[in-house]
Amino acid sequence: MSTRTLAVVSAGLSLPSSTRLLADRLSSATVEALAGRGVASTVTVVDLREHARDLADNLVTGFPNTRLRASVETVVGADGLIAVTPVFAASYSGLFKTFFDVLDKDVLTGTPVLLGATGGTARHSLVLEHAMRPLFTYLHAVVAPTAVYAATDDWGAAETGAASLAARIRRGGDELADLVAGRRSAAATDPFEEPTSFETLLRGR
Repeated sequence: MSTRTLAVVSAGLSLPSSTRLLADRLSSATVEALAGRGVASTVTVVDLREHARDLADNLVTGFPNTRLRASVETVVGADGLIAVTPVFAASYSGLFKTFFDVLDKDVLTGTPVLLGATGGTARHSLVLEHAMRPLFTYLHAVVAPTAVYAATDDWGAAETGAASLAARIRRGGDELADLVAGRRSAAATDPFEEPTSFETLLRGR
């Protein structure tokens, strides 16, 4: 049984951060859902607050330094991605956008993604649909139908009911697990498994 890899990108700025808390809960729900499908998984978190200077340097030079490159490779090589940002000025944070700006535009093609965002009030929840989903659609990722927004009041609210934060997290985790489990593991891909035959090469096809 192959192990699926999950990358978690958290753009929270404070420590501790509600953004990181939501990211951790989404990843736990996904790991649990994958386990229920008989799929093992590992999780690696990319905390963007640790890369603020690295990302600025990348924008100026056009190249990531060693530390940023390792995080980029973690995200690009993952079988599934969880991306969570705080809401600033009715959109994702600049730090969040900068990270995805420095990626080559095709590296997330076909990658299953679960979106999450945090903010002070529920009125910012549309950021998931008007800003985040179009960004990942542009990157040709496969975005889970459920995106999870957590307002300040959600953290102290009852954990029961279909509209509760816990239920939305569980549903998002289930959807991402379905996408990841149904996708061939990136680590298991062998570029020489189905080589082009000599006959085809000689025919110029």
